[in-house]
Amino acid sequence: MPEVRIRAASRVDLPLVASLIRELADYERLAGQVDMTEPVLEESLFQQHAAEVVLAELDGEVAGFAVFFHNFSTFLGRRGLYLEDLFVRPRFRGRGVGQALMVHLARLARERGCGRMEWVVLDWNRPAIAFYERLGARPNTGWTVYRLREEDLERLATGEAAPA
Repeated sequence: MPEVRIRAASRVDLPLVASLIRELADYERLAGQVDMTEPVLEESLFQQHAAEVVLAELDGEVAGFAVFFHNFSTFLGRRGLYLEDLFVRPRFRGRGVGQALMVHLARLARERGCGRMEWVVLDWNRPAIAFYERLGARPNTGWTVYRLREEDLERLATGEAAPA
């Protein structure tokens, strides 16, 4: 089996990263929610360093990617690695690309002294759930993820009441 090569994305990869994000959104049935543009992505990734991206290459092509950043656990008193997105292009699935990305991230987390690695997965995405469980990951039951969208943030920041 050919070796999967993992490398950090650079500014020249921005169009590719943007394309992979759109491919992921299509797969997740969320394409209508993508507001990302390459200039915003460039600022977030390479000026603010808000997240990092690694690309997986197989057979001389980009086969997938992962986007991650650090969070912090007060209970552990250490940072963690939060996996925002992991995506393997359909024609490369089943060839070790996802595993190579996860191994790479686990090694980074260990090297950086992280106490854990976390992510969320859509509850309908059975192939992803099975993949993560084969790696030894377990669901964190009893917790519900909440989100304030941009308009909700604006309303809260300005002191407006939330709609009933």
